[in-house]
Amino acid sequence: MTAPSQAPAQSRGGRWIDHWDPEDETFWNETGEKVARRNLVFSVLSEHIGFSIWTLWSVMVLFMGPEYGLTPADKFVIVSMATLVGALVRVPYTFAVAVFGGRNWTIVSASLLLLPTIAAFIVMEPGTSFTTFLLCAMLAGIGGGNFASSMTNINAFFPLRKKGWALGLNAGGGNIGVPVVQLVGLAVIGASGGPRVLLGIYIPCIVVAAVLAALYMDNISSVKNDTGAAKEAAKDPHTWIMSFLYIGTFGSFIGYSFAFGLVLQTQFGRTPLESAYVTFIGPLLGSLIRPFGGWLADKYGGARITLWNFVGMAAATAVIISASMSKSLALFTTAFIALFILTGLGNGSTYKMIPGIFQAKAAAKGLTGEEAASYGRRLSGASMGLIGAVGALGGLGINLAFRQSFLSVGSGTGAFVAFLAFYGVCFVVTWAVYLRRPAAQAPATATASEAKSQLSYAEV
Repeated sequence: MTAPSQAPAQSRGGRWIDHWDPEDETFWNETGEKVARRNLVFSVLSEHIGFSIWTLWSVMVLFMGPEYGLTPADKFVIVSMATLVGALVRVPYTFAVAVFGGRNWTIVSASLLLLPTIAAFIVMEPGTSFTTFLLCAMLAGIGGGNFASSMTNINAFFPLRKKGWALGLNAGGGNIGVPVVQLVGLAVIGASGGPRVLLGIYIPCIVVAAVLAALYMDNISSVKNDTGAAKEAAKDPHTWIMSFLYIGTFGSFIGYSFAFGLVLQTQFGRTPLESAYVTFIGPLLGSLIRPFGGWLADKYGGARITLWNFVGMAAATAVIISASMSKSLALFTTAFIALFILTGLGNGSTYKMIPGIFQAKAAAKGLTGEEAASYGRRLSGASMGLIGAVGALGGLGINLAFRQSFLSVGSGTGAFVAFLAFYGVCFVVTWAVYLRRPAAQAPATATASEAKSQLSYAEV
């Protein structure tokens, strides 16, 4: 009789896989890798379009000239509300994978993107009230949830040794939805098209993504919502520490993605077309670099990459402050794009840290083999939704900070000073918690497992 750990992936009706053990190298090489990669491809597609719809209003506001009767502060509020909803829905989207199945929920979540797209298509014209635009932007926030469900789903498909690469590729491919919608918006503006042209392009793309998910993705029956794991993850301080660090990386990425074009328009007087020409570059490079951040984390340790990444982010922000004060558009734009690249690297390295942290905790508990792997998967999967949601709230903070800065001093300089200070705090937290190696000077009362856990965090 074939051992269960070496059995091929068994499927029942509705594309459910009943046996899945990616940590078993024989299983992975013979069956698992092919199935996991196929699911990764179509997960990326759906998440990619989800990101495009979530950040849709970063492009829509560029179309909204004086005839719309909106101030720059109004526009920052509109994009802030899309960010807020996108952050909040990440929590239920994380748990939806286990309730409905990864494939099934991908179909549903992709189809739901039709709601904000069609709503925006209907109302996008001068004379529409600010409240209506605000509600449509909030509805677009559901696209932000696709990231959480996609990451939770893909986390279950890949072994720990491949998670940095797989999660980085999944997230990076999704993140590219931000610059793609901005590029499409640039093409529409350049062709003197209206915002409804942009929306009309995305409606059929959403339908295609949902259909492909139905045809080619799978559900893993062993993925369950573990309320015990969710409670344990919520009580674990590392969940909240990583949420804080993810505010610094992903919160910055999504916040700047929404705000970049508005800042160029408001602070430097760029036209919609001039803003659109450069707005997409930062999010594009930040998205493309994210898998590389995961790869570096796999190779050198996520905490080390994250630490030095915050140093780079602080340095780029300092240059932006200087450029803002000297009104140097070229230096400002170059430094801002560099900052985007660093947010992408940090996104990959911080997300790689999550499964590593809980694997280290498993080792500290004396768990080994499949028992340790199972514990790590349970806790990391449960924590990812919370970390992703809290991290995305950083985007809300960034846009509100820009709004207040422009209202107070007429530029974004004040907001960038606050961001610089925040990155400094992130550096200190990363070093103190994951790289200080306090176990080396641990008191004699510390248990062996506590010492081992603290030492191993430097490798996450």
